[in-house]
Amino acid sequence: MSATVVGSISTRPALTPSSSTCRTTFASAIFPTAPLSSNLLSFKLPLTKPPSTFHVFKRSSPVMEWQDCTVKMEIDVPISVAYACYSDREAIPKWMPFISSVKILPDKPDLSRWSLKYKAFGRDIEFSWLARNMQPIPNQKIHWRSMEGLPNRGAVRFFPKGPSSCVVELTVSYEVPQLLAPVASALQPFLEGLLQRGLERFATFAKSY
Repeated sequence: MSATVVGSISTRPALTPSSSTCRTTFASAIFPTAPLSSNLLSFKLPLTKPPSTFHVFKRSSPVMEWQDCTVKMEIDVPISVAYACYSDREAIPKWMPFISSVKILPDKPDLSRWSLKYKAFGRDIEFSWLARNMQPIPNQKIHWRSMEGLPNRGAVRFFPKGPSSCVVELTVSYEVPQLLAPVASALQPFLEGLLQRGLERFATFAKSY
């Protein structure tokens, strides 16, 4: 839709209520030798529509909390024995309280499937994940990260204490599962206690490894 504006010498507007065309006149002195009818300049003014308003709604996803737990303990075995013992992933359920099974993939030995089962906070807790062992540093560091399932990562570091003893430091980082979000503040100290118990059992297990 558009409005047409026509100008001549007069300033009297010729506008009727029933018409959408507005006519305004300009001075004929600009065109002194031409008849009035030939001095009419016609041009169109576009009638623009008001801009439309768009509302964009963004779906927000909850930001999950990550927690870190670190425990360490002196073990009365040589550092090479402690390292070899911890490298035996499928034996970990024998001394870590909450790990029920670890299975190494036959065709990909750096990958392993883990299962966690434990009763805590008035419920039976079960999780699983696929973990990849990263490139280790012999007698110094073992570290991993989950590829699917429960998001977690961690590292075990070994520090020599003497010819027949060492310090084992275990760090585990994990995303708080939504199931346990209501008890997130209590989860970290609870898991640190479990990890410490695990290292105590590991110390006994390593002596007979």
